[in-house]
Amino acid sequence: MRPINTILLRLAKRAETYNQQHIINSFVDVGPLFTLLSNPDNQILFGRRGTGKTHVLGYLANEVQRDGVIAIQLDMRTIGSTGGIYSDPRLTLPERATRLLVDTLCAIHDRILTEGLEKAEEYDLSALGPLLDNFIDAATNVVVEGTVEVQESKSATSTSADGIKGNIGASANGLQSSLDFTIENKNQAAEERRTKREGTECLRVRFGAVGREFEKLVTALPQSQLWIVFDEWSEIPLDLQPYLADLLRRTVLPVRGVTVKIAAIEQRCRFRIPDEAVGHIGIEIGADAAASINLDEFLVFDNNPDLAKQFFRELLHRHVKALVSATKEMEVKESASEFINDLFTQRPAFEEFVRSAEGVPRDAINIIGVAAQKALDHAISVPDVRAAARTWYTRAKQQAVSTKPLAQDLLNWIVDEVIQHRQARAFLLGSEVKDDLVDFLYDARVLHIIRQGVSAQDIPGRRFNVYALDYGCYVDLINTSRAPQGLFEVDVEGKSGFVDVPYTDFRSIRRAILELSPFYAKRL
Repeated sequence: MRPINTILLRLAKRAETYNQQHIINSFVDVGPLFTLLSNPDNQILFGRRGTGKTHVLGYLANEVQRDGVIAIQLDMRTIGSTGGIYSDPRLTLPERATRLLVDTLCAIHDRILTEGLEKAEEYDLSALGPLLDNFIDAATNVVVEGTVEVQESKSATSTSADGIKGNIGASANGLQSSLDFTIENKNQAAEERRTKREGTECLRVRFGAVGREFEKLVTALPQSQLWIVFDEWSEIPLDLQPYLADLLRRTVLPVRGVTVKIAAIEQRCRFRIPDEAVGHIGIEIGADAAASINLDEFLVFDNNPDLAKQFFRELLHRHVKALVSATKEMEVKESASEFINDLFTQRPAFEEFVRSAEGVPRDAINIIGVAAQKALDHAISVPDVRAAARTWYTRAKQQAVSTKPLAQDLLNWIVDEVIQHRQARAFLLGSEVKDDLVDFLYDARVLHIIRQGVSAQDIPGRRFNVYALDYGCYVDLINTSRAPQGLFEVDVEGKSGFVDVPYTDFRSIRRAILELSPFYAKRL
């Protein structure tokens, strides 16, 4: 096998498996993404699995630390305990969320303490230590809910004895006298008070106290700033998410100098729920946290082919270069373009690879690994890319969809309607349509949103989202008579034809609109 193909097989699929230096060396910025994330506003970073949320936030945390500011990255999969995370019929949702908040605050305390101990020469531990203690004491306050019984008992004793003894006597040598005088008085009193509490110990987070102690702690940190990155937010149970978000809104977000970044999967998170008493529980996006960033909008091939090719060219080059630099087993060309020319047989092979990734870096790394395995001693060709994409789709995405039979039926129906009947690879769905099955297919990365808010002059007042079918759905049809002819068919300037770029406004898009009602009517 070619040495470069061997290296491709060793590329890790998840950012947390790499060390910090590899994450730094292999990071590829795209458009204004890093600039948007670098501002001190609280933000939510959305993106499906494999879009690079952990990687970009890890790189962000490192850049912040280079500027002398403490940045801690918390993996929410490792925060909490069974009593807070999992459903317990004896505990209410607020109590479970409070336990999870306390575990989160304890994790923040531990990370700051570890940072102080590792860089003791940069921190005044004599001043930082008491502040950390006060913060964790306020965060872990425990009260007992139940009855309180007070028992009191008193006892007193008094003893007194007065006596005078005199003894006068004469001796042979003369008169001798003696006088003994004794006075005795004893008083003793005892009082006993016992308090008996019966009830349940509960954590109670007093927002004001925690906020004050946290602000004092942050003020004592370098530059009086602290960046907190919450990764894998979607791993928190869905019912707990709005409560934990609300508790963070009341304890962490108001603290001056604290910047919070949250990485989440849009279809698997719930930051806010309505509440009659207080209006809402949770974080309001746009108010409590700045407008969110969605990684899925940056790298789709059909949106901007040149940008997508540039990103994946740099992605492969930097990952391989970072991996080889640690082992020194081969030389990698400094130019990313020359590296790609050596890796693929021709330019169309690389373009086919970029299209097959559908804007998802993890899918790209998996596909290139399978393609390298199929190419063996040769450069990677178009057939290798297509075979690898088919294998990866069957091995990963098809298996995920098959766990939900109704979603599988909907995918089969969409493929039949869009590819077979319309010879297209994309369709339009009304922006107002909220469908759990469509969200599941999108989360499983067999559907991709490539444009939002598309409108048409002949359908005033209604907007649509452009969904594209995954490359693996139609890879077997390429070079056949049933292959898709383009994204979808529309009327533009009075002419009917297929488009490859989803504009924001068309004259007519009726042929591209997909209504889900026939599918559900058929199921009923």
